[in-house]
Amino acid sequence: MRGQMYLEYEDAQARGLRRYVRLVTEALGLGGNAYFVQIDPPPANAYLALERRLPEFPDRDAALLWSEDTGWSLVVESHCGEDLIVLAYLGADVLPAPRVVARFAADLCDGVAAGVLEPPVWDPVDVRERLAAYSAPALAG
Repeated sequence: MRGQMYLEYEDAQARGLRRYVRLVTEALGLGGNAYFVQIDPPPANAYLALERRLPEFPDRDAALLWSEDTGWSLVVESHCGEDLIVLAYLGADVLPAPRVVARFAADLCDGVAAGVLEPPVWDPVDVRERLAAYSAPALAG
């Protein structure tokens, strides 16, 4: 029974992360499935491609990354295609409201300084509980 409860909890986390990222995608006005979500192996993370580019990097694709360790960050692709260059972390909360994430991305794409340079650190137990809450539309904010 204990294993089954754990799997149900994991499923709720996965559903919650997919739903949360989908809500962020909608807040950004992006269509389709412009994101990728990975739960296993930990840490859980998500990649959300942006349609806009940053003024400082007009020849590089930009994206939002989410990790249960650091929350949201805005990145640009490197020229070699291997590493992502982190420009800023949102830092306010590991799971901020989707509109807050959209504003963070819009500000950076508009050339407005936003976020923090140092990666924040979050409590993984709290993150997982909050992700599970996002799996139920009535409980998510």
